[in-house]
Amino acid sequence: MPQFEAHSRVAHTPEQMFALVADIESYPQFLPLCEALTVRSRKERNGRTLLIADMSIGYKAIRETFTTQVLLKPDENAIDVKYIDGPFKYLSNVWRFDPADGGGCNVCFFIDYEFKSRILGALMGTMFDRAFRMFSEAFEKRAEIIYGAPSAA
Repeated sequence: MPQFEAHSRVAHTPEQMFALVADIESYPQFLPLCEALTVRSRKERNGRTLLIADMSIGYKAIRETFTTQVLLKPDENAIDVKYIDGPFKYLSNVWRFDPADGGGCNVCFFIDYEFKSRILGALMGTMFDRAFRMFSEAFEKRAEIIYGAPSAA
């Protein structure tokens, strides 16, 4: 039952970071292990968006695809991800983007997951842990590309 949680402060606004993480179709361009991402459906209601998406991940000779439900909540600057189908027993992922004192944004990333197969868990577990540690850095670098590097105060 691996879990990973990361907190970071970035110079960009909560709205900018929310938009960056909500742009899941761009993940294969910059996110570790993510080889492909396809949005199966998109429904908008009450200012929120519900996506069903397939993400293909790979490491060396191992390739897996899983399906998740992604709830984009711009009114809360939050994203909730729930597992639907694939190689996991379960997977839950939460993103929160809160205004930071003095400007910028506090980003919270949390994921809780377990592979169905112990063998796959043993093979992918260590790499997943490393990849999650690189996620924050990957999103921060992506923010600099999209929004520009933070200016020195």
